[in-house]
Amino acid sequence: MANLVYKRVSTDQQSTDRQNLVLDEAGIENPVVFEEQAGTSSRLHPLERPKFGELLTYARPGDTVHISEMFRLVRGTGHILDVLDVLHRDRLALRIHDGAFSAMDLTARHPRTGECCPP
Repeated sequence: MANLVYKRVSTDQQSTDRQNLVLDEAGIENPVVFEEQAGTSSRLHPLERPKFGELLTYARPGDTVHISEMFRLVRGTGHILDVLDVLHRDRLALRIHDGAFSAMDLTARHPRTGECCPP
């Protein structure tokens, strides 16, 4: 099972330094990193972002997607549900390492139906 790390910043003036710190402190073993080009807009749906698309293509059932904070991946409820639908369908876990939702397993149950994720 692979550990897939996703990183993104919204503008060319930002860096992934804080994300790197959070993810390094998490001690993720053998991470496979997918990092969007600087300035990838948060207005772009997560499922339309190039590197997140690559991550989903690379991923296999049982893999875990790691992000530093929820807003590095999604900004609104609709996007959260869309991404969780895909992660659930593909049997991928999501681990958020800091901030909102960091203590919750959002992929254990289907976000819309409540069904348990298949093994």
